[in-house]
Amino acid sequence: MPQPSASKRGYLHEDFRLFHLKDSRAQQMEYHYHEFDKMILVLGGSVTYVVEGVTYFLRPWDVLLVRHDLIHRPIIDPSTPYERVVIWLGDDWLRRRSSESTNLSACFELTRARSFHLLRFDPERRLHYMQLTQNLEEALRSEEFGHELLADTLCQQLLISVNRDILKDRTAQEQPSAYRMDPKMEEVLRYITAHLTEDLDVDGLAGHFYLSRYYLMHRFKAVTGYSLHRYISQKRLLRAGELIRSGVPVMKAASEAGFQEYSTFLRAFQNTFHASPREFQAGLTGQKEEPNGNTLPD
Repeated sequence: MPQPSASKRGYLHEDFRLFHLKDSRAQQMEYHYHEFDKMILVLGGSVTYVVEGVTYFLRPWDVLLVRHDLIHRPIIDPSTPYERVVIWLGDDWLRRRSSESTNLSACFELTRARSFHLLRFDPERRLHYMQLTQNLEEALRSEEFGHELLADTLCQQLLISVNRDILKDRTAQEQPSAYRMDPKMEEVLRYITAHLTEDLDVDGLAGHFYLSRYYLMHRFKAVTGYSLHRYISQKRLLRAGELIRSGVPVMKAASEAGFQEYSTFLRAFQNTFHASPREFQAGLTGQKEEPNGNTLPD
């Protein structure tokens, strides 16, 4: 059986983009990633999300924060209409709207560092987010004077609220039934992310974590949906892509992402991104994907 390969979903050409969606059809989504940060506000339905091996059992008014290049997928129960607000946030916009003391991307960076991406509110706080989201939607639909600036300001206000709540959030401690993770596989995932430039063969990892080779391979696949080799390759490619987009020369990016042979890197890069590194750097990564009847933001 072929190994799963995370594909890129969606192209963001604006500063940010909001989708309010409600559908009840079954959607089979594979593991994927985005080149932008994503915020999902669940309004209804039954959906489970897997983000980098951690499974979240979402409820209405939960917020899930998915940083760019994190591999994830939703598992949607079609028996109940799935309603959500999805906000895509451009990296350049986040940088421009941040200051030296206020980094609007901090919520995404902190959830990634914690390996916990869920924010769950009490009823009073839900009303705050409900009003913020409604105001942002209305501003984006409006044609009145200043609606673009108002929408921009409201999106910043929403992110400020999320950042404040993330800093004091105790969902992981107070809501243990909201998620499922394997502590040992979480250690393995963290180790891989921190040591991508090193030799990460199965035997070496198994020895480092005092696990049998067989157990490591099968448990890793059960938790993440990936073979160990495929996951490491995918994360190295995503790291290389991020470095290339930031202006790092291609050969240096390949080396800093952990590829020892440049020819191997080029083949894998082309197969994953369907573009050469030069085309990828220029943003020429294929046709635009727009949400339609076949492809909806998750």
